[in-house]
Amino acid sequence: MNELKSCFRSAKQKMSPQLLTLVIQLLLLFAPAPTTVTSHYNYNFTSTSPPSQSEWRPARATFYAASDPRDKVGGACGYGDLEKAGYGQATAGLSEILFDRGQICGACFELRCVEDIRWCIPGTSIIVTVTNFCAPNYGFNPDGGGHCNPPNKHFVLPIEAFEKIAIWKAGNMPVQYRRIKCRKEGGIRFTIDGSDIFISALISNVAGAGDVVAVKIKGSRTGWLPMGRNWGQNWHINANLKNQPLSFEVTTSDGLTVTSYNVAPKNWNFGQTFEGKQFES
Repeated sequence: MNELKSCFRSAKQKMSPQLLTLVIQLLLLFAPAPTTVTSHYNYNFTSTSPPSQSEWRPARATFYAASDPRDKVGGACGYGDLEKAGYGQATAGLSEILFDRGQICGACFELRCVEDIRWCIPGTSIIVTVTNFCAPNYGFNPDGGGHCNPPNKHFVLPIEAFEKIAIWKAGNMPVQYRRIKCRKEGGIRFTIDGSDIFISALISNVAGAGDVVAVKIKGSRTGWLPMGRNWGQNWHINANLKNQPLSFEVTTSDGLTVTSYNVAPKNWNFGQTFEGKQFES
């Protein structure tokens, strides 16, 4: 290496500046490429796992008036009269990005007002159950009146619930939300409807995760039969189960299952509601 450097210095002294520049360019052109070292570690910190139940996330919230018909009809989850179903005013309609085509019906969230000291009621929060859908309005952009348009995370609350965390003049209010376990009084309720061999079951008053992902039904003369989601938390099956006591198996999004045996007696009828076991909360 020292001899090579000595030769280069000697040649450098005899070369004209133009020739020296050409030699250096040729050496750089034919020099070997630098070695690329590939790391065995993955530095992509983007997580696809769902947020933990204790993690607060940003959203916005508005309210609707007490005389709004949504108080009675129960909305897109199919719970019917929310007062009779036990949900009262502690309910929420979710924007499209949160509603997940009704999969989230029955889940519970805690909300608190943030960022605006003029309207927020300090130290307060509310717990609501998802009972409805806030449909997007594509006549407006997400920042100009389309509160429930993607990608907005938005909660629509009864004014009674809204006023527990903020003054009503706040309007479209910044909030934080987090998923929590549902606490319910009594057992899971099964409201049976349909006709002949078409059987529909509305699953309501579900504690724990709250959102039901699978339901099975069993008569005294059958094995366990999987039911399909009709809409919201209405599940259905085509099966002849008349004159048989009915049992139900309910699974929520956290993977837990509760089995309620002989919930409905042998002489059950369409339009009746029965109460089974409950998830821990």
